[in-house]
Amino acid sequence: MASRKHRAKTAALFHALADETRLEILDCLKDGERCVCELTDTLQASQSRLSFHLKVLKDAELIKDRPEGRWIYYSIHTDAMEELEEMVRLLREGGRASRGTPRC
Repeated sequence: MASRKHRAKTAALFHALADETRLEILDCLKDGERCVCELTDTLQASQSRLSFHLKVLKDAELIKDRPEGRWIYYSIHTDAMEELEEMVRLLREGGRASRGTPRC
């Protein structure tokens, strides 16, 4: 059984992924690091709106940032993606294991 801390982390990850704008941000970052100004232009979003979504993704540790001069560059946190893949794998395996067990 997953620990309470593990479940909380899983919930935070899925919450962060449960928004179309945040999925668009991740899609923009899949090819590598991007400056916040590039994301603003690409997504045609105000900086305040984008900042909110970037904070949610960063708090969930799905992305990381790197300041350089007056700009901040964002990239996907690959460890978090591997952790997310592992969570999905465990859920998938759990579903397979319980198929043969009768339930009420």
